[in-house]
Amino acid sequence: MWWGGRGQSFNIAPQKEEPEMGQSRMPEPRKLGSLASSLASGCLPGEQILAWAPGLRKGLEPELPGILICTNFRVTFQPCGWQRSQETPLSSEYDFSLVNIERLEAVSGLSRVQLHPGSQLKFIPAEILIHGRDFRLLRIGFEAGGLEPQAFQVTMAIVQARAQSSETQQYGGIALSKAVLEQGSDFRKPPIPLLETLEDWEMELKKQGARGWRVSTVNERFDVATSLPRYFWVPSRILDSEVKSAFGHFRQGRGPRLSWHHPGGSDLVRCGGFYTASDPNKEDIRAVESMLQAGHSDVVLVDTMDELPGLADIQLAHLKLRALCLPDSSVAEDKWLSALEGTRWLDYVRACLRKASDISVLVTSRVRSVVLQASWTPPPFVPSLSLLYHPERGDRDLNGLLSSLVQLLLAPEARTLFGFQSVVQREWVAAGHPFLTRFGGTGASEEAPVFLLFLDCVWQLLQQFPAEFEFSEFFLLALHDSVRVPDTLTFLRNTPWERGKQSGQFNSYTQVYTSGNSQPQDGNSINVQLSVWDWDLRYSNEQILQFHNPGYDPEHCPESWFPRQQPNFIVPGPPSSMWLFSRGALTPLNQLCPWRDSPSLLAVSSRWLSRPATPSESLADQEWGLPSHWGACPLPPGLLLPGYLGPQIRLWKRCYLRGRPEVQMGLSALTISGLQEELTCLQELLRKWTPRVFPQDHCKKRDPNTILSQTQ
Repeated sequence: MWWGGRGQSFNIAPQKEEPEMGQSRMPEPRKLGSLASSLASGCLPGEQILAWAPGLRKGLEPELPGILICTNFRVTFQPCGWQRSQETPLSSEYDFSLVNIERLEAVSGLSRVQLHPGSQLKFIPAEILIHGRDFRLLRIGFEAGGLEPQAFQVTMAIVQARAQSSETQQYGGIALSKAVLEQGSDFRKPPIPLLETLEDWEMELKKQGARGWRVSTVNERFDVATSLPRYFWVPSRILDSEVKSAFGHFRQGRGPRLSWHHPGGSDLVRCGGFYTASDPNKEDIRAVESMLQAGHSDVVLVDTMDELPGLADIQLAHLKLRALCLPDSSVAEDKWLSALEGTRWLDYVRACLRKASDISVLVTSRVRSVVLQASWTPPPFVPSLSLLYHPERGDRDLNGLLSSLVQLLLAPEARTLFGFQSVVQREWVAAGHPFLTRFGGTGASEEAPVFLLFLDCVWQLLQQFPAEFEFSEFFLLALHDSVRVPDTLTFLRNTPWERGKQSGQFNSYTQVYTSGNSQPQDGNSINVQLSVWDWDLRYSNEQILQFHNPGYDPEHCPESWFPRQQPNFIVPGPPSSMWLFSRGALTPLNQLCPWRDSPSLLAVSSRWLSRPATPSESLADQEWGLPSHWGACPLPPGLLLPGYLGPQIRLWKRCYLRGRPEVQMGLSALTISGLQEELTCLQELLRKWTPRVFPQDHCKKRDPNTILSQTQ
């Protein structure tokens, strides 16, 4: 469902009957009945076939004959001779879930109409085009021969199924069957900790080595906030009663919690904006400041709204990018790059990477508490533009994006396949990112693909540091496309509370997928919900193998060169100092809390005021320019500082241009210019895959070819 373009894609199963180049064969009528009868075997629980028709998949050479099928869950094209694997029934590049369909068009001769949910088609289509929200395009042609009514029926079935799907957005996910589970054991252990139990949180805290922190159970029954997980990390010396009281003074009840502990001693904390209308007492203020301080003498509040796009900005840029990348885009080729710049999507990717880089420097340069929060002094409330000005009041969007990027830049373990999935589960899923709302599943006006913006940022890092990441571009594509497939509860709900209620975690009943009314389960279904990380149940072994980056250097494993304590790389911060990081500079604060008549319990030491920075200085220059403890090494081990200027930020072609097969084929075209471009790309990859020299191996030199040979 995520491989775009010929040459870069592969099929789940080999095609048994592929026509010769330039030919296309429609299925023989006598084979249609047996083929249609076998379609039901690949259906999911609660899935029903509404209509089907023989057709040709166009846009690729050669054209593929097969069957176009519409169900109450998806639209799929099954090529002739192609067999859907029973073990991975959801995995196909030919599948389009109904919620993934952005636009449906019918073509007949000179007539071309766009069919909205509830529309009525007035002619028999010769061809239909299905545009996906994930930038894919499915183009199916119907030939004459007595089967025209079927083409009309399957087209109208798609229209009606989309209308019903938009009315009942609340999908229930796929419940795993006993037959699937019995292939392994009676209890299928999740591929990664889902952070749904107290044991998961305690194990993760121990893994990070975060002393001075504990797992709080104050939200175990979601009494504090339904958008928060049942468990989270708070300073050990803060009582749960203090936590509950202090969290009430933050937007949506999302008070300060530990996001990640740096091995050198710094802590990355995230929270919602201050609820300035509240009236806390001295005990509440003391608890709030203690949680923000997190046991450190140096505290930095990071304005996460500063220099970053709002939700409305992100949504508008993504819509413009999708329109530009469509095959029928009206933009002339000589103006395409300027139109791409006009979408501002790459500008927002650049802004996020720059902000994350600055925060990484703050975390690494001194032992301190770095707090990700909305604007410390919120701008005036404007109702009509509240979405534009207040994207992060509740700590559920940009805080998760920045926290995840910071961990990727600082923690080599986060760049492994297991570690990256754990970061997404903790900072996005468990932290309550409103996936359903942000992807338009609730019909609200707050749609904005913040998570897809994050994946684009990760892809940029993968291009600049290919030897540092264990996962590949194809894994990012799989994750990118999974948000549009309603087969798991991971991206189907806004909060952990909603997921737990839907999966039966808080109820005695079990529910399987249904796009309408709930259907009774058979005796083979039990209450185990499919997770997005259950790749082996959703993708073939061939696809999963491509999740791994062949250029990854296992010697970058953190335990081999980055011990848990780094006193030589991180110096203690100044005593009792508080700062606001905004617009690339540190500004001293007199108090942490914004409430009136609440003098801070901390005091600013004037001898630690920041020096003025010159315009050409980066934050790294400001932070590391004064002390000389770095010596000849410009960066500490493990820290990645990406480039974000000009051509260093690229368009993710394999994702965004999947609807243009000619562009995908051009990526590996056998022309002189194409070969020169590919050779340049390979030389650049070899240069980037050369291991970096760290302080503990000054004189060690390695042949860049050794990395490739180790992955053979």
